[in-house]
Amino acid sequence: MTKNSNFYPVILAGGRGTRFWPLSRRKRAKQLLALDGKQTMIQQTVARLLPLAAPAKFWIITNDDLRPAILRQLPRLPKIQVMAEPAGRNTAPAIGLAAFLLLRQDPDAVIGMFPSDHVIADEKRFRETLERGIAIASAGENIVVLGIRPTRPETGYGYIEAGGSFEGALRVRRFTEKPDAPTAARFLQAGNYFWNSGMFLWSARTLADALREHLPKTAPLLENIAATFGTRKFPDTFRKIYPKCENISVDYAVLEPRSAKGEQAGKIFCLPADFGWNDLGSWTALHEHHTAKRNPPEGNLITAASNFVLNAEGNYIHAPGKFVAAVGVRDVVVVETDDALLITTRQHAQDVGKIVKHLDQKKLHKLT
Repeated sequence: MTKNSNFYPVILAGGRGTRFWPLSRRKRAKQLLALDGKQTMIQQTVARLLPLAAPAKFWIITNDDLRPAILRQLPRLPKIQVMAEPAGRNTAPAIGLAAFLLLRQDPDAVIGMFPSDHVIADEKRFRETLERGIAIASAGENIVVLGIRPTRPETGYGYIEAGGSFEGALRVRRFTEKPDAPTAARFLQAGNYFWNSGMFLWSARTLADALREHLPKTAPLLENIAATFGTRKFPDTFRKIYPKCENISVDYAVLEPRSAKGEQAGKIFCLPADFGWNDLGSWTALHEHHTAKRNPPEGNLITAASNFVLNAEGNYIHAPGKFVAAVGVRDVVVVETDDALLITTRQHAQDVGKIVKHLDQKKLHKLT
């Protein structure tokens, strides 16, 4: 597997990971935690892409709170390409800025957009899938999305409806954001729907043109920022202009209107991704992921100095350095830090992000 000279991974790393509170905090978010091994999530993301692109080709879009830690964790990447947004504006402005920056550097640039906190089990197959996607994205005004075969009627993911085949990929008919339970069940039964992984491939030119078409107010702002990159004017221009961009995801801004044109006109393609994907979206997902890998006794995952378990099943308990006793409890999640204690159940772990909203409203910033 050789590096592609025109491939540029752009990793979006500005999220707070609120559903992993209290471990995930404003300055130590989920992507900076080692939730699946010794490396942090963002370190794993970069490592599995390095066989396809040199460190100098990577761009990270994050925020001021997380940038210092990211620079420490990824010392091989150019510091100037670890960019902190002056204000969060969702994925369309973030990836759009990368498109306008790279278009000025390399007219043939192909961008890969990647979340910073996903797990990939089969990294070899992952890279093989990306190579096919890069080839399709390079061949014209094509957009490629990696689609995950659904295993359950999940309502927390966006869905991709696939149509006819094209050079090893599937044409995309439409995108549907987070359906209700009956709709998700129907999608699962249909067999031609995929989860939207949030991983996309497109040429910088294709993306820039799409933004000019679909975000005509934001695109010129991003072009103006990109025009000053590498000059003394850049920091001030970035700080003043970027917050004026529309706050919108690339899915809503580009993919949905493009797919509405129909399979032939939209030029959006789905590559089925069979490489063991997990977005580790909650403590429950983390428990399920590690249980599948380790098969612990009675499904209990306990991080502690030592523990005692009696008539307890399916629990996730994180209390490093402590003695933990779990007696007669089932499917609970307990996470302890120096200043906070989370107690919930696996069933309600999706609601943990609401705690952070409460803390923000009460201005308890030391806890966020």
